[in-house]
Amino acid sequence: MTEKVECVVVGAGVVGLAIARAIALKGCEVLVLEAEKAFGTHTSSRNSEVIHAGIYYPADSLKARTCVRGKELLYGYCRQHGVNHRQLGKLIVAANSQQIEILKAYQVQGQANGVNDLELISKQELHQMEPEVQGLAALWSPSTGIVDSHGLMLSLLGDFENAAGTLVLRSRVSGFRQLQNGFEIRVEADGTPTKLQSRYLVNSAGHGAALLAKASEAGHPVKTYYPAGHYFSYSGKSPFRHLVYPVATAGSLGLHATLDLGGQLKFGPDVDWRGKLDYTFDLHETRQQHFEDSIRKYFPMLETDRLQPGYVGIRPRITGPGEPAADFVIAGSESHGVTGLVQLFGIESPGLTASLAIAEQVVTRLKSE
Repeated sequence: MTEKVECVVVGAGVVGLAIARAIALKGCEVLVLEAEKAFGTHTSSRNSEVIHAGIYYPADSLKARTCVRGKELLYGYCRQHGVNHRQLGKLIVAANSQQIEILKAYQVQGQANGVNDLELISKQELHQMEPEVQGLAALWSPSTGIVDSHGLMLSLLGDFENAAGTLVLRSRVSGFRQLQNGFEIRVEADGTPTKLQSRYLVNSAGHGAALLAKASEAGHPVKTYYPAGHYFSYSGKSPFRHLVYPVATAGSLGLHATLDLGGQLKFGPDVDWRGKLDYTFDLHETRQQHFEDSIRKYFPMLETDRLQPGYVGIRPRITGPGEPAADFVIAGSESHGVTGLVQLFGIESPGLTASLAIAEQVVTRLKSE
């Protein structure tokens, strides 16, 4: 007999775990299927670990709404559950007078999104906060922070399992089809094909979400691109106490400086449209030169011998080179016409910050089915 479960969530990244936890806490029987041998091995563990304020995104977009709401939920969750985090604040630095106007536009956009604590500070105030940062002015975002993403996922998983949820690793979902009252799901568990049935299905497969939807002919017509982002670490004591960002460029927040909870400084990510899931660090000399040139625009005292290759992250983006980043897509039956199915596409930054708010959105969609 085919095993039956009330709800299946595909993907055990931070968003999938947040969704599964939220559904299980409503009393629903939930099974999470994850293709890898551990949870959170892709986007969730290869990012800047920043709790974003919600500044850049268009007003009333899903990114804006879930980031601002998610930030509030995430800080509260971390305090309540003892997840390591720190509200360091972020400085967005203007290198010239034209960029000061961009900072003013960021402040207006942030206020439209409900971020009301942004402050435009002078060159002198910037120097007082970060003596080694060069700029004509900066936008100060005090609610930006950092979080231990692995610790967060462990906590979400613990909540989920305490609510009788089950995570099954090494279980790749290859497709699904709609039944009269639910779904038949094709799974390869440790290489062995099997099937199970569920009443509800959430496709939170990250990089594989669009491919799963296409294979199942139940999709939202989206294509996923795989732009890589390299990070360089900076050895020794960090010269910064806050997160430091340049003014954003098209499709990227720039080569920013972030700190982890151990005080390690790192720079990145860049945007490399390699087009495939490949976490190999590209050590071509032009890449390091690009990092050095970009960082020196706001950190002229950069010591190049302290700049070391770090790691590579890959974004599940649904717009291609030269196109602006798209909004999150959370597609319920109102979008694709399939009752009981929610599919998530393009959940890149600020997905970590927004994870608990995205989970709220998914629960709301499933409750309406």
